[in-house]
Amino acid sequence: MAWLLICWHITILLIILGMGHAAEKECSMLGATTKGTVILGGIFAVHEDVEKENRTFAPHLHPCIRLEARGLVRMLAMINAVEKVNRSPLLADVNVTLGYHILDSCADVSTALRATAHFIERSHCPGTTSCGPPVLAVVGASNSEGSIAIARQLTLEMIPQISYSSTAVTLSDKTRFPAFMRTIPNDRHQTAAMVSLLSTYGWTWVGVVITDGNYGQSALENFVSQASKNGICVAFKSIIPQAVGSQDVRSAITQTARTIFENPEAQVIVSFAKPTLMVYLYQELKNQMLRGGRDRKSMRRVWVASDSWSSSSSVKENIHLEDMGHVLGFTFKSGDLSSFNEYLSRLEAAGHDDTGDNVFLQEFYTQLNASEGYGETELVSKAVETLREHTHAGTIFSVEMAVSAIAQALVSVCRNRDCRTPGTVQPWELLKAMWMEEFKLRGKSFKFDSSGDINLGYDMTMWRSDGENIHVQDVVAEYHPHNNSFTHSNHSTTQQLNALKHIISKCSKSCVPGESKKTTKGPHTCCYECAICSANYYSNDTDMAQCLSCDPVTEWSPEGTSSCLTKDRLLFSWQDPFAMVLLTFSALGVVLNLLVSALFLHQQDTPVVKAAGGPLSQVILFSLVISDISAMLFVGRPNSLQCKARQVLFGVSFTLCVSCILVKTLHILLAFQFNPELHEVLRGLYKPYIIVAICVSLQAATCICWLVLKSPYNHIVNNPTTLLEACHEGSYLAFGVMLGYIAVLAFVCFICAFKGRKLPHLYNEAKFITFSMLLYLISWLLFVPVYITTSGVYLPAVEMVVILISNYGILCCHFFPKCYIILFKKEQNTNTAFRKKLYEYSNKTTDVVSVSVVTNYREGVTCPSLHRGSITRHCREKSNSI
Repeated sequence: MAWLLICWHITILLIILGMGHAAEKECSMLGATTKGTVILGGIFAVHEDVEKENRTFAPHLHPCIRLEARGLVRMLAMINAVEKVNRSPLLADVNVTLGYHILDSCADVSTALRATAHFIERSHCPGTTSCGPPVLAVVGASNSEGSIAIARQLTLEMIPQISYSSTAVTLSDKTRFPAFMRTIPNDRHQTAAMVSLLSTYGWTWVGVVITDGNYGQSALENFVSQASKNGICVAFKSIIPQAVGSQDVRSAITQTARTIFENPEAQVIVSFAKPTLMVYLYQELKNQMLRGGRDRKSMRRVWVASDSWSSSSSVKENIHLEDMGHVLGFTFKSGDLSSFNEYLSRLEAAGHDDTGDNVFLQEFYTQLNASEGYGETELVSKAVETLREHTHAGTIFSVEMAVSAIAQALVSVCRNRDCRTPGTVQPWELLKAMWMEEFKLRGKSFKFDSSGDINLGYDMTMWRSDGENIHVQDVVAEYHPHNNSFTHSNHSTTQQLNALKHIISKCSKSCVPGESKKTTKGPHTCCYECAICSANYYSNDTDMAQCLSCDPVTEWSPEGTSSCLTKDRLLFSWQDPFAMVLLTFSALGVVLNLLVSALFLHQQDTPVVKAAGGPLSQVILFSLVISDISAMLFVGRPNSLQCKARQVLFGVSFTLCVSCILVKTLHILLAFQFNPELHEVLRGLYKPYIIVAICVSLQAATCICWLVLKSPYNHIVNNPTTLLEACHEGSYLAFGVMLGYIAVLAFVCFICAFKGRKLPHLYNEAKFITFSMLLYLISWLLFVPVYITTSGVYLPAVEMVVILISNYGILCCHFFPKCYIILFKKEQNTNTAFRKKLYEYSNKTTDVVSVSVVTNYREGVTCPSLHRGSITRHCREKSNSI
C-alpha cells in the first residue's frame, strides 16, 4: 500500500514537471547566444510578423512567421562585430570578453517587449550561476515603434540602448528617452534631404505613402512640415496598416493604388512604407492598370524611397522598373564590408551543421532546403549567396558602430576595476561613458551628439535595371546635413540625375517670367493660376509668388514683362529740331532789334524816328532784345538759376516794352484827341519816364515777391515711362499775376490806340499799336488753355512761341514800317511831307481838334494856323515830340 502511494506521488510529480517544461517551452523565445564576461542584448526583426489568429485570453507568445533574410543579416552583423572585438587587443587589456544574447522581435511590439523583459529579468536574477551575467546594453530594435516601446522599459533601469535603424524624431528627446542612442541620424534629416531633392528638381506636387506606426507618422509629420516651408505640397497621404496579412492592409493598398491613378499630376511619390507593403502596392498598381486598360506610362512614377526599403532586395526581386518608373533611395552612410564578407565566407566553409546556438541560422537553412531540396554543399552556398544579396553596407556599418561604441565604453569603465565579476559594472556607468567619450572604428572617430544620435548624412542611390534584374547603383549623390546640400559622386551620375529634370510633378502649369502665381480656392498653395504682371511690375523667374515692383522713380515696365526698363530722361534739348527752329527765331529777333536800333540811332534827327518815340524807341528795342534772350532760356537742361531767370527776365523786359508803348499811345491821344479844357491838365500829369518807371517797378515788385516767397525751381516729372526734366513755376498764382499785369497794360494800350486809329497815317502809330496789342492779347489768351492742357517735353516751347509772337508783333508793327520809310521812302521822311499830311488830315476833320505839333527842327519852329468853318485851330509849340 505504501509502495502504491509512493508511485502515485512520483507520477503526479512527473506530470507537474512535464507541464512546467511544456509551459517553459511555450513561453521561451527564439534566440542566439554566446558566453562572455559582459553580455550584450540584441533585438532584431529576423521574422517579418507574428501569427495573430489565436484568440485565447491567456498570456502567450505569438509564433513568428516569414523569416526575413535582411533581418538575419543584421543579426549576423552584430555577431561578427562582437567576435571581431573579442579578437582585438582592445578588451584583452581589461581582461573581459563580450557575449551576446540576441532575441527576435518579429517586427512586433509585444514580442519586442517580451524580449526586453527577459533582459531585465537577467539583471534581477538572484542566482548568477543559473541566470548568467546581466545584460549591460542592448543593440536594437530595427523599427522605431519597437524601439520606443523598448526604450521606455530600459529607461527604468538606465540600460543603454543603441539602435541601428530606428529613425523616429521623438527618440531624440532625451527627457523621455535618456538611455536611447543610435548610430544614424533621425528622420528630420532624412525628410530634409528628401525636401532638398524635391526642391532641386522643382517637384512641388507629391504624394506620400507611409506604414502606420511611430516611424511612419513621425516621418510624415516632419516631411509635411519641411515641405510646406519650401513651397512643396502633398497631393495625397496614404497610410497603410502595419499588419501585412490583415484585410485592412489589402483595402488600404487598393485605395492607395486608386489614389495614385487619380492624381496623375503627382508624378513623384515619397514612400516610408515597409518593403513587403511596397511589393503589394506595386502588384496592386499593375493589376489596376491592366483592369482599367491603361498603358504602362500611367503607372510610372518617381519614387523617393526612405531607408526602410531603399535597398530592400525583396522589393528589387518583385518589381520591374519599366512599370515602376524611377526609384531614388536614401540610405545610411556605408562602411567597409570586408570583415562581414569574411564572416560569411567562414559560415560557408563551416557548413550548415555548424550553426552553434543560432536557431535563426538553422531555420534559414531548413527553409531554403525545404523550398529547393539542395544538397549539403549547395545549401550552404545558396544560403550565403542569399545573405550577400540582402547585405546593405549602411546597416552593417551602423551595427558595427553600435558594438564598437559599447565595447570602447566598457574598456573606459573597466580600466580601473575588475569587471569579470557580474554586477561590478552598472548599466548607467556604461551609458555615461558612451555619452562622454568618443569611440573609433576603422581609424575614424565618432561621438554621439546631444540628442544621442550620430549624424553622418545619407547616400542617395538610384535604381537601374539591365532588363531582367534591378541593381541598386552604389551612390549617385551624398547628402550633407550641415548645409543641406548634395554632392554628386561623379560626372556619369550627374548625367543620370539630369535625366530626371524633364519630369514634371506640379499641380499647376508653371508660370513663366512675366507672370505670378495666383492661388485658387482650395487648401493647397501649389494649385494656382498664372496672372500677368501689371504695368510697372515684373517677374524674372518661373513660378514667382508675386510680381516685383520696379523702382517707381527710375524704372518702368509694360504688362507681362520679365524685367524693368530704365525710364528715358526727356527735356526740351538744344538738339530738338523744334527747339532749333525757335532758337533761330530768337537769335534772329536779337539781330533784327539790334539792327533797327542802330538804324534809329543813325536816323535819330529825322521826323520818322522822332515820331516813333525818339529815345523811347531805343528802350523798346532793348527790352525786346532781353525778351528774346529770355526765350532762349526755355531750351536745354533746366537748373535752378535758369528756371528763376527766364520768367523774371521776360516779365520785367516785356513790361518795360509795353509801358513805353503805353506812353506813346497816351502821347498821341494828348496831341490829337483831348478837348482844349482838359489838355493843359493832362499835359501837366503826363510824365513819360515816371509812368514807365512806375509800371516797371510794380512788375519788379511782383517778381521779387515771387522769387522770395515761392520761386521757380527745376524738378523731375515722374511720368509712367519717362522722366521729364522741367522747371516748376513755384507759384502759379504769381506766374498768373505777372502775365495778367502785362495783359492789363497791353489792354490799356489797345483801348487808347484804338481811339487814335484815324490820325494821320505817317504821323500816327495808333493803328500799328492797336494791331500789335491785339496780336499780343490774342496769343496770350490762347496760351492759357494750351499751357494748362499741355504736358511733356514741349510745354516750354508753348510759352517760348507766344513770347516770340509777342516780340515779333511789336517789332514788325512798330519798327518795320518806319524802317521801310527811312530806307525806301526817304522823300516822306522830311518836314515838308509831314506838314502836308497834317494839312490834309485837318481838312478832313469836321470837329474842333486842337492840333499841336512840335517841330523841334534845327531851322526853327513852324506852327501853322488852320481854319475850318467858325472854329480856329491853334498851333502851340511843344517841347516834346509825337
